[in-house]
Amino acid sequence: MKKFLILLLSTALLTSCSQVTETVNTSGAQTAQTQLSSEGIGWGIVRKKGTPPEVPNSQKEMLSKYDCYYIDEDSPKTLYLTFDEGYENGYTSKILDVLEKTSTPAAFFVTGPYLENQKELVQRMIDDGHIVGNHTVNHPNLTEQTEETVRAELDGLNQKCQELYGISMSYMRPPEGEYSEKVLHTAQDMGYKTILWSFAYKDWDINMQKGSEYALSQVTPYLHDGAILLLHAVSSDNAGALEDIINYAKNEGYVFKSLDELA
Repeated sequence: MKKFLILLLSTALLTSCSQVTETVNTSGAQTAQTQLSSEGIGWGIVRKKGTPPEVPNSQKEMLSKYDCYYIDEDSPKTLYLTFDEGYENGYTSKILDVLEKTSTPAAFFVTGPYLENQKELVQRMIDDGHIVGNHTVNHPNLTEQTEETVRAELDGLNQKCQELYGISMSYMRPPEGEYSEKVLHTAQDMGYKTILWSFAYKDWDINMQKGSEYALSQVTPYLHDGAILLLHAVSSDNAGALEDIINYAKNEGYVFKSLDELA
């Protein structure tokens, strides 16, 4: 009987210690999550002709920690072509034609309305081997949302993509190019790589289009090793200049790769 009582007391003690450890671990995880910064960081890079933008090392370290990419530093003469698709302005079909003609891979970051209302175009992106990325359901500034809302924005779009097209999304781009450490952590925890960019220009204003030659002059001088290029598909300038941009880049020795080839 004495041995039995000792065994019971030992079991109870072990159980109690286990519960305390679990509580401490859970509390620690919650504390670590709480300590992540919610401060919004705008991705406001400055273009430089022929070279990557300058980004502080501290910022680079944070981006790397959370699977966030703005450039491929290990791939000389490599370019990654990405488009943001908030809404359709009639040029995506032409863009897809050029990509098919030139055998160029690309990624299209779409929102909820685009995913649901442009089924033919999205299906063609998939059929042509391009990536369809997550730009959230409603395009909110994620730094101003609760973690629950951030997860709902990303997961809601991914679930709809699975339902409509049978594929899952692996890449996300934060609306407005604004993020926080907490947003990056949440995206990583959900299995996403976050994709920013090392080149962009003011191409999204449909009332300020200046012609394909202008687009060509705004893009080609700023190509650099490992660049992730951001273009907006609503731009008539981009649609008109895209083939010339791609041909220029290839003639300069650049190779366009899929985001799936990022390290």
